[in-house]
Amino acid sequence: MPSPVHLLARLDAIASSLSEQLDALALLALGSVGREIGRLDEHSDLDFFVIVAPGATPNYLESLTWLEQAHPVTFSFPNTPDGRKILFEDGIFAEYAVFEQRELQHIPYASGRVVWQRGDTLDALAVSGNLPTPQTHSQEWHINEALTNLLVGLRREARGERLSATRFIQTYAVDYVLAPAALRWRAEPGDPDLFTPERRFEWRFPSVAARLLAMLQGDEHNRASALCTLA
Repeated sequence: MPSPVHLLARLDAIASSLSEQLDALALLALGSVGREIGRLDEHSDLDFFVIVAPGATPNYLESLTWLEQAHPVTFSFPNTPDGRKILFEDGIFAEYAVFEQRELQHIPYASGRVVWQRGDTLDALAVSGNLPTPQTHSQEWHINEALTNLLVGLRREARGERLSATRFIQTYAVDYVLAPAALRWRAEPGDPDLFTPERRFEWRFPSVAARLLAMLQGDEHNRASALCTLA
């Protein structure tokens, strides 16, 4: 597995490659390679934004030359209109998006770390001013959603629709139990993920996480899983 030092060195290599491109303006690292670098480990991925001059976005989405200069890429595909997922030959996985500077003010993202910039490109935009709005549903709403998903799931299980039943019981219902965790249980110190609530749940709510496996017993145990979630 790539070491944290290896991951950060790859970012530096990408930054060096970008610095040679006249229409590249900045590299913004996000997540565990960004401002949350304290949780970086050998299982981390590279998440970053590339900021480019107006009209240059297609050059960085359609061509991987600038990445290949940092290290050979063995797999890639466009997963969004403005981003790709890639796998380097040495096993480092990365997700990135390419934007013009003016677009950043309209995009929600966690605050990032400027790895490289041309001039003062990102001085005012490294910290997002467009974060997702926290959920405002009550604890009762989440509980009722969980209960009704369990009911639907059990009925589909009885009908023989095991795949659908598993999703309702062991995905949807569990999500509604976990979503309002901060309203019900004291969170341990740690950075919540504003975009994906289940991230780092085990560290923030260890007493609840210890019961998760009983709620997720696999598609042959939907009824038992439902009973644990209900409890």
